[in-house]
Amino acid sequence: MAAPAREPSFDVLGTLDTPWTAQRALDLLPEHHGPKVEVFRGSVIVTPHAGFDHQAAERQLSFLLHQAARQAGMWAYPEVNIVAGDDLFIPDFVVLRRSGGGRITMPITDAVLMGEIVSGGNRRMDVIDRPREYAAAGVPYFMRVDFRNRVPSLVLHELADGEYRPVVAAAAGGTFSMREPFPFEIDPADLLDDEDEPG
Repeated sequence: MAAPAREPSFDVLGTLDTPWTAQRALDLLPEHHGPKVEVFRGSVIVTPHAGFDHQAAERQLSFLLHQAARQAGMWAYPEVNIVAGDDLFIPDFVVLRRSGGGRITMPITDAVLMGEIVSGGNRRMDVIDRPREYAAAGVPYFMRVDFRNRVPSLVLHELADGEYRPVVAAAAGGTFSMREPFPFEIDPADLLDDEDEPG
């Protein structure tokens, strides 16, 4: 008699003694609006949602990128499941060649641009580890958003000879203007939710 199907649960995190894969995580861990769960080189990485500056930038940038991407026949999404071999990435935002409608995951080969908003506790992952993996998978563009002293900046990197090289950069008060993979322009200051000064 077959064992009854298990309900997805975080209880399995400490019980498996074999490397994790993207498919194993999708099968065994719950799908909900809790922490972000990724699989990186056989390990599960669980992180809580970042602070409000991060969330504001993710909301605003994903929305504006989606509007611009649609003009070029692409789709932008915040925090979706991207599978690369056995790894499962959840970039802060991604631009895809085709719609993810009706799907739970998309292969990294459909990604045109992957983006990360640098968090203090995840700086190494956001600046070094994730971009290195995205480059190894052949994702043509990588965008990074940083908030040093609450001054937002954007940098667009293009894949060249297996590594990302910066091609466009701007900080708050300037204009970030890219032409590839589609035209997009923004003052990085517009990514923060600051209250208006009383007049």
